[in-house]
Amino acid sequence: MARQEPLLSIVLAGGEGKRLMPLTADRAKPAVPFGGAYRLVDFVLSNLVNASMTKVAVLTQYKSHSLDKHITTTWRLSTLTGNYITPVPAQQRLGPRWYTGSADAILQNFNLIQDENPKHVLVFGADHVYRMDPQQMFDFHLEIKAGITIAAIRVKRSEASEFGVIELAEDGITVKAFHEKPSDPPAMPGNPEYSLVSMGNYIFRREEMEEALILDSEDLDSRHDIGGNIIPMMVAQGRAFAYDFTNNIVPGETERDKGYWRDVGSIDAYYDAHMDLVSIHPIFNLYNREWPLLTNPPSLPPAKFSENGSAVDSIVGAGSIIAGGRMERSVASFDVLLGTNALVQGSVLMPSVRVGQNAIIRNAILDKNVVVEPGAQVGVDHEKDRQRFTISDGGIVVVGKGVTITAH
Repeated sequence: MARQEPLLSIVLAGGEGKRLMPLTADRAKPAVPFGGAYRLVDFVLSNLVNASMTKVAVLTQYKSHSLDKHITTTWRLSTLTGNYITPVPAQQRLGPRWYTGSADAILQNFNLIQDENPKHVLVFGADHVYRMDPQQMFDFHLEIKAGITIAAIRVKRSEASEFGVIELAEDGITVKAFHEKPSDPPAMPGNPEYSLVSMGNYIFRREEMEEALILDSEDLDSRHDIGGNIIPMMVAQGRAFAYDFTNNIVPGETERDKGYWRDVGSIDAYYDAHMDLVSIHPIFNLYNREWPLLTNPPSLPPAKFSENGSAVDSIVGAGSIIAGGRMERSVASFDVLLGTNALVQGSVLMPSVRVGQNAIIRNAILDKNVVVEPGAQVGVDHEKDRQRFTISDGGIVVVGKGVTITAH
């Protein structure tokens, strides 16, 4: 179905990402590097651009400099036909305050909507790893004449308390109840091990969205959150519907990576998503050329392997030099150096990491510009690591940006 009615896309990219500390100590969550070449925001923007949804406002807030710079230097579209992707910092149009929630973020940017004058507004999050054709969701939204359409995915019931959980009416698409991060998530009918949860991606009919946001802004007890306040309001009106993500067909997908979606909001989830990339048959395929993941790679030479350096089941970015070291089940971003007899196993190395000779890195995440001196170890002795670094619940050692790790 061809797009029939004007649409504006808004990407919510203002989250602090506290559970990703220290990776978010100096950058916004959507600006965190991922997969050796990308930033988290690249996934949602790639999905929108591949679907020709090219009027996009990215709402930023906390520690947004690197995110703003990435968007303005990477995501430049032709303006001849009115296309744009633009970062929009918190402008305090309604008073001297930050956004108090996702609903308030949109309310404070009503001017963007009025200027573009769309009939529908797409609101997507900026910190998930997935492929999706949002045009198919929009077609569904138009067909059923929804007030709000919520992208929904099945997750294990034991994990569903981290999300907004959807209960459907008998027709299978109308949302009859919405529970924001419930302690006892309701199961799907006939499938007791799974719950249906919100992916944090929505499409609104503009008039109904504006009405709901204004009503919510007048409620002094509201948290002004889309999931916690706006969706329940529209559910009560019978105007909320669920779009089943399993029905989304992305060109070039395989049975193995179909329906892949990861919320990488915690260190362990972020690490696990990287390990998905380097499995023998990757659960998430970076190499699908029919629905490409877009970014602006640095102008660096290809990766080089010398002095019997090797990388097994790993991703190695441009400009990296594996000089006599060995990498196993790891993701190395661009401009990484691995010295003689160094060993990196099950780890994520961000841009410009330096690992000296005879160093050992296991089950760790090293942020940008970390220097591991010759003979130093990370992830070998957790008691020593805990005195200097962050260790996640799953035992992943995280070293913050620019840290030098000594051997003693």
